[in-house]
Amino acid sequence: MTTAPEDALTDRVARKADTILRRVERMTDPANPLAFGLKRRDLLIGGAAAGLSLGVGVRPAAAAEPAAPAPEWRHGLSLMGTPRYEAGFANFGYVRPDAPKAGLLRLGQQGSFDSFNFFVAGVKGELEAGIGGFLTDSLMTPSDEEVGTGYGLIAEAVRYPDDRSSVTYRLREAATFQDGSPITPADVVFTFETLKANSPTYAFYYQNVAKAEATGPREVTFTFSETGNRELPQIVGEMPVLSKAWWTGTRPDGTRRDPTQTTLEPPLGSGPYRLKSFEAGRYALYELVPTYWARDLNVNRGRHNFREIRFEYYRDGSVLIEGFKGDSYDYRAENSARAWSTGYDFPAVAEGRVVKEEFPVRSSGVMQGFAFNLRRPLFQDGRVRRAFNLAFDFEETNRTLMYSLYTRVDSYFFGSELASSGLPEGRERAILEALRDKVPASVFTTPYKNPVNGSTDAVRTNLREALRLLGEAGYELKGRQLVARATGVPLRVEFLEYDQNLERVVLPYRAALERIGIGADLRIMDAAQYQNRLRGYDFDITTSLWPESLSPGNEQREYWGSQAADRPGSRNVIGIKDPGVDALIDTIIFAQDREDLVAATRALDRVLLAHDYVVPQWASRVTRTVRWNRFGHPSREADYGGSGFPSTWWYDKALAAKTGVPR
Repeated sequence: MTTAPEDALTDRVARKADTILRRVERMTDPANPLAFGLKRRDLLIGGAAAGLSLGVGVRPAAAAEPAAPAPEWRHGLSLMGTPRYEAGFANFGYVRPDAPKAGLLRLGQQGSFDSFNFFVAGVKGELEAGIGGFLTDSLMTPSDEEVGTGYGLIAEAVRYPDDRSSVTYRLREAATFQDGSPITPADVVFTFETLKANSPTYAFYYQNVAKAEATGPREVTFTFSETGNRELPQIVGEMPVLSKAWWTGTRPDGTRRDPTQTTLEPPLGSGPYRLKSFEAGRYALYELVPTYWARDLNVNRGRHNFREIRFEYYRDGSVLIEGFKGDSYDYRAENSARAWSTGYDFPAVAEGRVVKEEFPVRSSGVMQGFAFNLRRPLFQDGRVRRAFNLAFDFEETNRTLMYSLYTRVDSYFFGSELASSGLPEGRERAILEALRDKVPASVFTTPYKNPVNGSTDAVRTNLREALRLLGEAGYELKGRQLVARATGVPLRVEFLEYDQNLERVVLPYRAALERIGIGADLRIMDAAQYQNRLRGYDFDITTSLWPESLSPGNEQREYWGSQAADRPGSRNVIGIKDPGVDALIDTIIFAQDREDLVAATRALDRVLLAHDYVVPQWASRVTRTVRWNRFGHPSREADYGGSGFPSTWWYDKALAAKTGVPR
C-alpha cells in the first residue's frame, strides 16, 4: 500500500495526464490553427532565458502588486538542474587544453553530396557531411559530462521568465563570421525564419516558436506560442547561425544567392573550419580557421585540434571498409559484427599500426527495428505485426551472423533508465490510468517480451502462434501461400534497404516468413533513391533507427506524433496516429521534474511496445572503432561523450611517424 504523500502525488500526476490529453485532443483538431507539433533534434542542448515585461499599473482601490523581478542572466542551462561548471570556468574537464593543433584527419563517408545549403537539407539535394558540424557555430554548445546541459558559444548569456513563454540570448561582442563581419541578432532571426520557411522539418520543429526578433543591439528574443514547455528555450539555443548578408547577397559573377535552392558554392561559416576544396560527390576538405573568433573560448579549449579534416565519399559499404584497410582514411566506427570479428585480421592490426577500441555508450538509448508502414492497410492490424515478430529468429541471427555481440532491443529507450520493465507502478501507472481508454489494455496486465527463438522447437511454436494470429486477422493458407480470406489476395511484402550488409539478415528472415506462406522480396537501393522512397513513405518494411537522449522531449512528436505521420520526410516513418501516444508525448514535454519525466517516458515506451509497431532488432552498449594509430585522445572519458572523437582528439606526430604518414 502506498503512503499518503504518494497517493497525493499519484493524483497530481493523473490530473496532469488528463489535462494534457484534453490539450492533445484540441491540438489534433483540424479546425485548430495550431494543430501541429514540434520536433526536437537528436539531443537538445542549449540554454535560455528571456526578460519579462515589467509595466506596473495603479489600482485606486488597492496597493499595486510588486513588479516581478527580471529573470537572471545565465552562462549555461541544464534540464537536470544547475550546470556543473560555474561562470568563468577555464575548460571542460574531459579535454586536453594544450592539445596540439596539427595534422590531417581523413574520414570515410558512404553516399554522395551535391549541396552545401543547410537551409534545405533533407528537402533538396544531399548535404555534405561536414557542413553542419564543422562550418557553423550555434548559440549554445553541449557539455559531454552532463545530460541536457549547454553553455554559451555565440551567446554569452541567456534568460527566460518562469513560465518559459520566451527566451532571450545576449550575443558575444567578439562573435564573428569567418570574413570578420559580426554575428548579429539579425543573422539569428534570418536563420530562424529561413529554416522555418524552407524546411518542413524545421517548420514542424519550430512550430511553437511564434517569432524571433532583435530586442537589443546584441539581444535576440524568441517568443513561444505556449507556456510551460521546459525544452523550448533550449531548442532554439542549439540553432546554428548563418550569415544573412552572405545568403542574401551576390556571387562573384553578379548573380544573387538563393537560400531556397541547393548550391555548391562554399558558404560563409561561423565555426572553427572552412571549406578549402571539394569535388562534388567525391571529397570535401576543411581547414582550421586561424582567426576563428572562439578558438580560445572556455567551451572550445582543447577542442577542434586537426588542421585539416577531409571527407572521402564511397558509394558502396564494402568498398568503404576496404578503403580503410588500404589507408585511404583514418577512423571508422564499425557497426558490422562480422567485420569487427573477422574483417580486421591484417598485418597493420598485428603490428599496432591499426587500433581496435571499444567505447561505452552512456549518453543515449535507442530503438532499431524493422519498421512497418502503417499507411499500408496490411499493417494496420496489430496481430499481423506481431506475427512478423514471432517469425524473426534473432537468437540464430545473433549467433551465426553477428558473433553473439548484440542484445535484442526490448525498449524504445533501450540501454537507459527510461526503458520500461515489468508492470507499471506508481507515477507511471497513474499516467496510464488517466489514459486507460486510449492505450492497450495489455499495458496493465502483460509486460512486453520479444519472442524467443534459437531452437527448432521454439521456432515451430512461434510460427504456429504467428499463423494463429494471422488467421484471426483474416488470412488463411491455400496450398503454401497465405491469402486474405475475403479477397484471395496473397500476403506479400517488400523489405526496402540501402545497406548491402542487411541482406545477410533479411534473407533468413524471408525464408522463415515463407514457411508460413508470406511472400517477401528484398530491394536494396543506393542511398539517394532510398531516401526519396522514404520521404514519400513508399515502402512496406524498412530498417529504421531512433536515437534517444536521456532527456526526451519535443522530438517525440516528430518520432511518433500524429501531426508528423503524413508530413513527407518526417521521422515518424511508421505513420503512427494514436491519441494515447500523442497524450503521453505531451506528458513528457510538460513534465515538471525528473521523476515525472522518467515515469511518462516509461509509459510511452510501454504503449509503443504494446502496439508492435516494429520488429525490434539489436543493439550494443559499446561503440566499436578502428583507427590508424596517428591520434591521441584524453585519458579521461566524458560520462556522456563516448569516445569524444573527433572533437577532443589530436594528431600525434610521434605515433604518425611509427604508423606511416599517408601521402
